[in-house]
Amino acid sequence: MFTGIIEAQGKVLAVQEEGTNKHFKLSCPFLEELKIDQSLAHNGVCLTVVEITGESYTVTAINETLKKTNLHALKVGDIVNLERCMSANGRFDGHVVQGHVDQTGLCEEVLDQNGSWIFTFSYDATIGNITVEKGSISVNGISLTVVNSQDNKFSVAIIPYTFEHTNLKNVKPGDLVNLEFDIFGKYVARLLNKK
Repeated sequence: MFTGIIEAQGKVLAVQEEGTNKHFKLSCPFLEELKIDQSLAHNGVCLTVVEITGESYTVTAINETLKKTNLHALKVGDIVNLERCMSANGRFDGHVVQGHVDQTGLCEEVLDQNGSWIFTFSYDATIGNITVEKGSISVNGISLTVVNSQDNKFSVAIIPYTFEHTNLKNVKPGDLVNLEFDIFGKYVARLLNKK
């Protein structure tokens, strides 16, 4: 389990295709603390560390993951948001993030508010995911609060710290982001649809 509080940013050093899988070699500031078989969220996608060599580590994304997330488009030089799993005695600073991306969203607009930014994202609402005003959402693994909820679109307000310390500063209109909708909202929506 994750909380959506990004620890660091990693850089993609290599991408290797093997069948329908992709192996990503990345660098990160806490490399010496990683271990094989550890879960690590990459843009909100939980992946397992399968190799650590010198200055980098490797994770593998299978076809199902590549189809549902923006990882399929990662290339050498790209920056990803990283978060290690929450420890059992850790402080819960964000919200419950599973690392299971529901779908991608499209950045529609970025408004500079002279001290903050408003990002608007659209998504395919026919899948059944919803946002709630002042509810939580994970965008590229970042725990954010919805400020404008619509049927297939929502906005989030970004403070300077989040802008500078995540890859949101690189997101522009037309870019795909990973979305994980609030787990509690998903369960409520599922229950209501059964009635």
